[in-house]
Amino acid sequence: MAGVTVGERTRLSLILMRRGLRRASGRVNNLPLMPWRLIPRKSDRLLLAPQDLRTADGTRASEIYSGRFAFAGKVVICDGRSAFELNPPSEEWAAEVYGFGWLRHLRAADSAITRANARALVDEWISLQGSWHVLAWRSDVLSRRVISWISQAPLILQDVDAAFYRRFMRSLTRQVRFLRHNASEAREGAPHLQVTIALMYATLCMASQERHVRGAAKRLSDELDAQVLPDGGHISRNPGVIIELLLDLLPLKQAFSSRNMPPPPALLNAIDRMMPMLRFFRHDEGSFALFNGMGPTATDLIATILAYDDVRGEPVSNAPHSGYQRLRLNNLLVLMDTGAPPPMAVSQEAHAGCLAFEFCAGGQRIVVNCGVPSINKESWRQVARATPAHSTVTFNNASSCMFREEGAFRELIGVPIIDGPSRVALSRNEHGDSLVLRASHDGYGRFGVIHQRAVMLTAGGSKLEGEDVFMPTHGEMLPLGALDEFAIRFHLHPSVKASRRSDGHGAMLVLPNKDVWTFDSHEDRVELEESVYLGGSEGPRRTVQLVIHGRARQVPRVHWTFTHAPRQPTPRKSGDGGGRKKQKDEPELPL
Repeated sequence: MAGVTVGERTRLSLILMRRGLRRASGRVNNLPLMPWRLIPRKSDRLLLAPQDLRTADGTRASEIYSGRFAFAGKVVICDGRSAFELNPPSEEWAAEVYGFGWLRHLRAADSAITRANARALVDEWISLQGSWHVLAWRSDVLSRRVISWISQAPLILQDVDAAFYRRFMRSLTRQVRFLRHNASEAREGAPHLQVTIALMYATLCMASQERHVRGAAKRLSDELDAQVLPDGGHISRNPGVIIELLLDLLPLKQAFSSRNMPPPPALLNAIDRMMPMLRFFRHDEGSFALFNGMGPTATDLIATILAYDDVRGEPVSNAPHSGYQRLRLNNLLVLMDTGAPPPMAVSQEAHAGCLAFEFCAGGQRIVVNCGVPSINKESWRQVARATPAHSTVTFNNASSCMFREEGAFRELIGVPIIDGPSRVALSRNEHGDSLVLRASHDGYGRFGVIHQRAVMLTAGGSKLEGEDVFMPTHGEMLPLGALDEFAIRFHLHPSVKASRRSDGHGAMLVLPNKDVWTFDSHEDRVELEESVYLGGSEGPRRTVQLVIHGRARQVPRVHWTFTHAPRQPTPRKSGDGGGRKKQKDEPELPL
């Protein structure tokens, strides 16, 4: 495992210093002569409103109208007060409310009441937080609000008087100016790209912005080239970022056409590269694999995005730049993380899950990672990022990555990965009716161990075989006296019912469709331990994990298999003339 270089330490210190200065500058931003506050006498006007592709629920409009703001797992009832003058119950709740993405629900209701409600809430925000608010003017929240206001302008501005229109446009112009003035302060990675996208929205959709078109398009192209990898993944290695980016980039592409401007080639190329990656990370039942910060899958959003995919081809099997592999044999599917951690500056959401995999059979998910919940993320974040929350090997109860968790860093820049696997070796082979993937990483080099994992799909699509090997980093034997305890974990989807076999060397797994799979660890004992599944839309759910414990010096090689047990017909009982007659070839679970 490579140590943190002097350059990386310097970079981390600079990031921390910038975040501190950004917070300290909050009071300065209140000064009336700041450049972003100098609004021209003639306000801009909106030229177009791009489509918002995010799913809207018109039934939520009545809740918002009644003053009930239910977001991020928290419910705030205003009782006649404004939601913008109340103390937010959580930062996640505040980010959603101040970002105004919920305007789409009011627009979906499409009534005079919801339009008036939208105008009233926008007006309240301008009065209460339009000058400055430490969270509402944070770059990620501000950029989301700019996009929301522009996209939902038909809702907000329909049949309004000239005074409100001017007030709205002056506020929007002020926010865009502030965002442009402070764009460099956004956190690297997806937050910085979101700011760039918001500024491109404003440049195309607002009048009197023509002088910014070339510069905004250049910055957008540079960010897309830097963050969207050649295989279509994102530099953060989080599959969920691809979804969020496409939801904003597809309408942006259309906005260029509406203005009779050619979209930048980098924008078109990024969309073309990301589209196949949506299919790459999808299991057969539609959910995304839970890697590196991915949470519950919004299947409706995926369907909306894929409707824009003209190619609709099969997903690729190899995503080397993103660090993932996909194995498909008949109705079996394996997705594996085979990449090193992302760069430190964009690693605040990355996980220590190298060589973790997810396994799906016939559209039924069997082996999963724990994932990240959609709400209350902060309470689960570090637990979900640790190696034990993934279906891979944990060595000495430690993660394969090291996180910087000091208070100052956590408060200002999150918890980045400062050390992790520096070399991930990979080979992939196809032998007749089998697919074999071998990979190794040096994330446990501090213990003198290299973890190697091999997985193979075989037997006509009815078996997944695997092997975990613990090799010394130097010499032929693991160092004496070094800690060598390992745990091989296979987190099961909560829909899978597991029972440990009497011999202690395996388990029987019953899937929702009544298919039966057996797990065998051959010479090693298997424990059935508690786990939690965080990647479902219904919130955290209890589940179980299959765990093989051992010591690497005694057991340097562990072989395991998942095998499909074919259903057997039920023998007829003699003299049984009552009840339902058994249909021809009707299968039944084996005894």
